[in-house]
Amino acid sequence: MQESRFANRMQGIKGNAIRELLKVSQQPGMISLAGGLPSPDTFDIDTISEIVTDVLKDNGKNILQYGSTEGYQPLREELIKFLNLRGFNIKGENLLILSGSQQGINLAGKVMLNPGDKVAVESPSYLAALQIFKTYQVEFVVIPSDKDGMDIDVLEQKLETEKPKVVYIVPTFQNPSSSTLTLERRKRVVELLKKHETLLIEDDPYGYLRYSGEVVPFMTSMDTTGQSIYLGSFSKIISPGLRVGYVVGPADVITKMRIAKQGTDVHTSMLSQAIVAEFFKRGIIVPHIEKIKEQYKAKRDLCLAEMAKHFPKEAKYNVPDGGLFIWVTLPESVNTEELFHMGIKEKVAFVPGETFFVDGRKNCLRLNFSNASHENIVIGIKRLGNAMKKFLGK
Repeated sequence: MQESRFANRMQGIKGNAIRELLKVSQQPGMISLAGGLPSPDTFDIDTISEIVTDVLKDNGKNILQYGSTEGYQPLREELIKFLNLRGFNIKGENLLILSGSQQGINLAGKVMLNPGDKVAVESPSYLAALQIFKTYQVEFVVIPSDKDGMDIDVLEQKLETEKPKVVYIVPTFQNPSSSTLTLERRKRVVELLKKHETLLIEDDPYGYLRYSGEVVPFMTSMDTTGQSIYLGSFSKIISPGLRVGYVVGPADVITKMRIAKQGTDVHTSMLSQAIVAEFFKRGIIVPHIEKIKEQYKAKRDLCLAEMAKHFPKEAKYNVPDGGLFIWVTLPESVNTEELFHMGIKEKVAFVPGETFFVDGRKNCLRLNFSNASHENIVIGIKRLGNAMKKFLGK
């Protein structure tokens, strides 16, 4: 079909580059440090099997029926209690269950953005969010970031001059950089909301995966203006295949998002919601998260130790306090897309950094440590170090 026959919003939109890379990473003998997959070793299959049997036996006729768009009521009740113990002060009208938190980005775009509106994003930023915003034909306002997250001085300037309608931030263990927005910067963002008519989307899929450092509060929990929404997910702490997330926000925004969701998927899977609800009701969720954190911390520490052994000195990288990723910066002369192909020859895959930038910076890459075994982390990092050294002529 001719390109001109498709909707304008799809002009120039490409498939998710990381999903394409995953195909390459599945080649025989390939060690993947690419996709952001949680380890299947963290999936509590026995408990989930038991829960499924129990909820279908006890309430199967309701679980297998259509449900409300707002979400499965037992899950909503448990989640409200859980979040209110962690700094929020919400009621039912402030919560919507989602089919994965990424749906929240899409629904927020649907209810807030018109063609030509401006969206402020970090640089680098979450690839899927950039893709979603592009389908709403927005203009990006790019805000630089450093080890402490988004540069709030620049954000303040852009709010004055560019007046973005939406500000999108992954503040804790950011994807891809793994940076965490400091408490001081979070407070400044909240103060800026009092002065500007903009919606903050606080996207937090990794926040409960902290291995070191101090917990910092959610910006949405500090906001008194009703201009922020918080996106949470169970993909990294229970299972991505369940596709259960949630959004917290002011009642008027949640109402619009609920209406948009009705026309998107009616409701999130009732069975998936029931499984998550039982993790709360049975007191499993907190110890389960702690168990996952132990596994991922060990992998993070091993990955960093092997990088120190095998990476050339030109490779600079962060030491993340949590999340699933390590962000690597190489000299500006390095194109990590070319390095990727050299890595494939060495049988190791990573994600080149260019796709995370609106302006296409080419000298960064993202590593994922959560899904590889300890053995494969050791082998894969050595292979990647060798590829880097060959690329740099060492």
